[in-house]
Amino acid sequence: MSTAIVVIIVMVIALPVGALIGLALYQRREKSKLAGTAADAERLLAEAQTREKELLLEAKEEAIRIRGQAEDEAKNMRQEVMRLEQRVSQREENIDRKQESIDRRDSALSDREQKIEEARQIIEELHGQRLAELERVSHLTQSEARTVLMTEMEAEVREEANRLVRQIEEEVKETAGPRAREILTATLQRIATETVSESTVSVVPIPSEDMKGRIIGREGRNIRALEHATGVDLIIDDTPDAVMLSSFDGVRREVARLSLTRLMSDGRIHPTRIEEIVEKSRIDVENELKTAGEEAMLEANCSGLHPEIVRTLGRLKYRTSYGQNQLMHAVESSKIGALLAREIGADVNVMRRGALLHDIGKAIDRELEGTHAILGAELARRYNISEPVAHCIEAHHEEVTPSSIEALLTQIADAVSGGRPGARMEALESYIKRLEELEGIANSFSGVDKSFAIQAGREVRILVKPETIDDLGAMRLARDVSKKIEESMEYPGQIKVTVVRETRATDIAR
Repeated sequence: MSTAIVVIIVMVIALPVGALIGLALYQRREKSKLAGTAADAERLLAEAQTREKELLLEAKEEAIRIRGQAEDEAKNMRQEVMRLEQRVSQREENIDRKQESIDRRDSALSDREQKIEEARQIIEELHGQRLAELERVSHLTQSEARTVLMTEMEAEVREEANRLVRQIEEEVKETAGPRAREILTATLQRIATETVSESTVSVVPIPSEDMKGRIIGREGRNIRALEHATGVDLIIDDTPDAVMLSSFDGVRREVARLSLTRLMSDGRIHPTRIEEIVEKSRIDVENELKTAGEEAMLEANCSGLHPEIVRTLGRLKYRTSYGQNQLMHAVESSKIGALLAREIGADVNVMRRGALLHDIGKAIDRELEGTHAILGAELARRYNISEPVAHCIEAHHEEVTPSSIEALLTQIADAVSGGRPGARMEALESYIKRLEELEGIANSFSGVDKSFAIQAGREVRILVKPETIDDLGAMRLARDVSKKIEESMEYPGQIKVTVVRETRATDIAR
């Protein structure tokens, strides 16, 4: 047999034998696993039984603890309920006692009301009997007696009211008068009291009469050139050594005066030179106006104003009103207004600026249409002046109704500055006209015998007919005349109205 066949036979025999051996080994291994699994199961079962016993013990302990807590809480709740029951019981007892007290009080009040009602009925019966007795005695009915009583009471009340009015007026005179005089005196003593005069003409002295001819020039060309360049009329007459410049615009008049003075000093007077000198003088005057405005601003303690406002304010240096220089008037009004504002607790800064700028519109009212108060307010608003200050400007002549205490103080400061002695010079005709108008107003009232305007029109003295007007009527007449003067006239300062009632008794001894 060959080797290959032997190998095949051996393999055929080895396969079943190997299978049997493997099967035996597998069965043995499975038995070993089963034995180990049973041992593990028994061990786990023993552990589980032990754990079960421990859990049962813990559960019993927890149940005992919870039960104890519940019993304690129930005990506390029972005690709390008992306390609440006791408190409620006590409150009910208190309420019962209060209710009994209220019932007793209601009963007592009912008895008292009944007694009061009975007493009221008795009083009404007595009142009726008394009225009947009074009517029988006085022979007057109740309505007639009431009328007589009301008439007497009205007369008595009127007399008492008039007495009270006189007493109040006397107290006001005693207290307000000295206080007002003190404030105004303290204000006025700090300001200048110079006398000024109104003029629209400036006089320029000349060195000789020959200079008049040079100023006129050949065929009047020099004087025409000067008048054309300055807008001022030159008056050359027989006045020795003087030439007059006439213009309502003070700035133009000053430019012309300065130009003419420089031309005479230079000696070269011809149209071309006149134009050069006038232009230079205009620049110098503008600088002077700016400087005057800055000085006025600093003197009034109103720093921080817009440069255009300062320049326009300086133009008031050459503007007058009733002879009073308007720039000085503005500074003076600012000082007066600041003092008055400090006395009564108003805004001093607003007052200073409002009073300083109240007449700034007069510097431009000849160039624009409108009143100087409205123009001044528009100019102030254009250059960011605060609204309270602008309102002081527009309301100082009541074109706009004043709505602030500073606006009213601006009116007062303006009147004090313009009405103080020596501030303004009025024309004779307007002065006489004002006096006649004052006397005419006083004579227009019935019962007036004579009237006199005295003390330069600052007082009106009225003599009344004593048989027509009594003392109380005299007081009413003084108030009525004062009110009519305020409504119908314009005047600086104030006017005192004095009513004199004089009675005379005459007899003859024989």
